[in-house]
Amino acid sequence: MRVVTTAQPLDVQPTPLALLLLGREADPKSERGVECPGDLPSPSDPDLVARARAAKEKLGDKVFILGHHYQRDEVIDFADVTGDSFKLAKDAAAKPEAEYIVFCGVHFMAESADILTSDDQKVVLPDLAAGCSMADMATAEQVAECWDVLTEAGIADVTVPVSYMNSSADIKAFTGKHGGTICTSSNAKKALDWAFEQGEKILFLPDQHLGRNTAVRDMGMSLDDCVLYNPHKPNGGLTAEQLRNAKMILWRGHCSVHGRFSVDSVNDVRARIPGVNVLVHPECKHEVVAAADYVGSTEYIIKALEAAPAGSKWAIGTELNLVRRLANRFAAQDKEVVFLDKTVCFCSTMNRIDLPHLVWTLESLAEGTLVNQIQVDKETESFAKLALERMLALP
Repeated sequence: MRVVTTAQPLDVQPTPLALLLLGREADPKSERGVECPGDLPSPSDPDLVARARAAKEKLGDKVFILGHHYQRDEVIDFADVTGDSFKLAKDAAAKPEAEYIVFCGVHFMAESADILTSDDQKVVLPDLAAGCSMADMATAEQVAECWDVLTEAGIADVTVPVSYMNSSADIKAFTGKHGGTICTSSNAKKALDWAFEQGEKILFLPDQHLGRNTAVRDMGMSLDDCVLYNPHKPNGGLTAEQLRNAKMILWRGHCSVHGRFSVDSVNDVRARIPGVNVLVHPECKHEVVAAADYVGSTEYIIKALEAAPAGSKWAIGTELNLVRRLANRFAAQDKEVVFLDKTVCFCSTMNRIDLPHLVWTLESLAEGTLVNQIQVDKETESFAKLALERMLALP
């Protein structure tokens, strides 16, 4: 006998995160981004390059375009300067005559540019959905709760927060408010040295791998000196004793691109390319960094390849757009540059900035319409700037 049942409607309300992932609703403070307004030109439009060039020419000195190393070539072609996130924010601050700063990067980078530029300058992100999964792994509410946990454990007064540049303005502000500093992948050791002069412990946000690699590889600590705070578990998944015994309290965050590389990737490329030099970013896992020959920031990677001898072979563990650009650049110098992993690995949110979004942005600005402005409120800006200034004052 066949039994027929009538399905009852489920009283289920989608969460804010679910709506964001579906491309609906909006949360301007979220690194996940929001729906992009306006009608974008078609990616197949054969006049995109000409349109971008014409709009940029019309804007003249009023616009300054920043291109992060991980951007697509089609976007980099229109950048006035390229670099990592902090270099680009400083470049924007050094261009006070530019009314519009078009940041071809991700949300936290545009926030940093807004913090460091004058009130007269307007920072624009071509696609508001260009966020950063790592930055989104630490929210202001979660970090405030973590600080309460450290306070209850009796260690908040001897703990100094150090936040990676790849964090939201809210996290930078928390860091500044609690006596901490910001760091980049280039100066993380200097930042940690400074922090240990101010206190006994460090709360490192939001990238666990950069914190662990700097502490263990560069400063001689042991893995036992580090504990991992998981914001999704009560008390971070740690006991008060574990927190009191730790020197480095690492936030459970990571880069979705650099986290994909494995020791198997390293072993495989060594087997395929005898004599290859393995060079990885410090956002990679600790075991990958330990297995590599060289470790450094994007700027370090570029300079290492510039200084490399002709005929040398390199496997690079960082975002694919940059690796491919470097491979093309150095092929003429007889330097072989390959991607560390066999799997294609772009930064998906960084790649949301494409030529149609850039054309739409530049044409809108040229017509006098301000779009996608990134603004950090004054209180957040003041504390975030304090943390950034402490970094700038590092020896």
